[in-house]
Amino acid sequence: MVEVAAAAGLSAETLRKIETGRAPTPAFFTVAALAGVLGLSLDELAAHCVLAPA
Repeated sequence: MVEVAAAAGLSAETLRKIETGRAPTPAFFTVAALAGVLGLSLDELAAHCVLAPA
């Protein structure tokens, strides 16, 4: 986790806050940086956020 945070330009504590919900609305650029480090495109990330039909 420390390596991912550092590669995204974040502190490990910030990443922990995002993961635990203590930072419920991270900035777009934070999300984009994390997606890039994890090898996800923003399109892929958005597809995972779409609600499934009920």
